[in-house]
Amino acid sequence: MMLRAAMERQGAWLFRWRSYPPVAALALLLLRVGHYHYLGGSKFDDDVWQFCCALLAALGLLVRALVVGHVPKDTSGRNAREQRAEALNTTGLYSLVRHPLYIGNFLIFVGTVAFLHDPWPSAVCILGFWLYHERIMLAEEAFLAERFGSAYEIWAARTPALIPTLRHWSKPSLPFSIRNVLRREYNNVFSVALAMFVLDVASESTVQGRLSVGPIWTIAVLVGLAAWLILRTLKRRTSILRVQGR
Repeated sequence: MMLRAAMERQGAWLFRWRSYPPVAALALLLLRVGHYHYLGGSKFDDDVWQFCCALLAALGLLVRALVVGHVPKDTSGRNAREQRAEALNTTGLYSLVRHPLYIGNFLIFVGTVAFLHDPWPSAVCILGFWLYHERIMLAEEAFLAERFGSAYEIWAARTPALIPTLRHWSKPSLPFSIRNVLRREYNNVFSVALAMFVLDVASESTVQGRLSVGPIWTIAVLVGLAAWLILRTLKRRTSILRVQGR
């Protein structure tokens, strides 16, 4: 019990800094980029691999969108300093698994760190992700148990932490809101595009022996930047993306 309490305290502290491990992972990958080579010596095979990594990250973004699009205000938030929940989410993807957002995060993270198909840095990053988020999940569960008492305990008893099950599927209590998704997730989408652009430029430049900027990821990051600027402006200066109760 003392070990669990210590991990919960660590998780509460780590929660405040959870945006930084992906930056550290990207830095580690870039430190290793000098060893980069095309997968199997084939540019085509390498492009296919990177496309699959991008699809995996996109799947993670989709999972997050399906969660965020159905949740009420002040739940499943991006609050940085402390846990917050005005309601207990138990429907939609939360009826399949207790931590759907972290499943989405994991898919995004794996898709990104596997982009350069460098085994040991990828393994180190994934292990770090697990150790970091394990503690955050324990802290979140302790907070929710204290906040919602028996309601949380009943839901947690029938809902697995990380491996989804369809046995207790419950339709989302709120309709899907694309505006809520756009308002809350535009940072994540652009961050993924930017990370893969940086990795692509670094890896191609290593192989070519000179600065090499590919067209596909350049277009992706420019479109992502334009969308980021538009959505950030709409969020901060207008009420277009605001949804009552979200």
